[in-house]
Amino acid sequence: MARLRDIYKSTVVDGLKKKYGYKNVMAVPKMDKVVISMGVGRALQDKKFLESAKEDLSIISGQKPVVCKAKTSVSNFKVREGNEIGLKVTLRGVRMYEFMDRLINLAIPRVRDFRGLSPKSFDGRGNYSFGVTEQSIFPEINVGRVEFQQGMNITLVSTAKTDEEARTMLKLFGMPFKSTAGDD
Repeated sequence: MARLRDIYKSTVVDGLKKKYGYKNVMAVPKMDKVVISMGVGRALQDKKFLESAKEDLSIISGQKPVVCKAKTSVSNFKVREGNEIGLKVTLRGVRMYEFMDRLINLAIPRVRDFRGLSPKSFDGRGNYSFGVTEQSIFPEINVGRVEFQQGMNITLVSTAKTDEEARTMLKLFGMPFKSTAGDD
């Protein structure tokens, strides 16, 4: 079983039940999925950018990414409807917890000049999104083989009803948020 899933069952559930007064274990918020997406606009000029990004994302996530195509044409960006311009992966279950474990404990601390993630990036429904500027922070990526730096967006989707519940849950998982004046 994934280490973070064990932490959820042993520590996070108890902490959330104590803080928010849940009577039933099934009412406690949990992680639903993790969505990783990459915009690969450079693929319009050269297909090798898309292939390289696809390979990196599959190594990072452990599963094959879905290629996203442009829905409409935008002449200013030289994008035509149907062009392949992005990649995304949705992780659930054991793969999600393993990815979150690597993200929290290995990848995020490797970001240069890291001072914590913004605690304000919640969407109002308990989901947290943030961006990473380069894929080389993940230990699976061979830095010597990287041809170009590619950023990605990561969205952590939870069943929490409010942002505060989700923030508390992610803190109990060990997510390194910036400290604000009102933190305890």
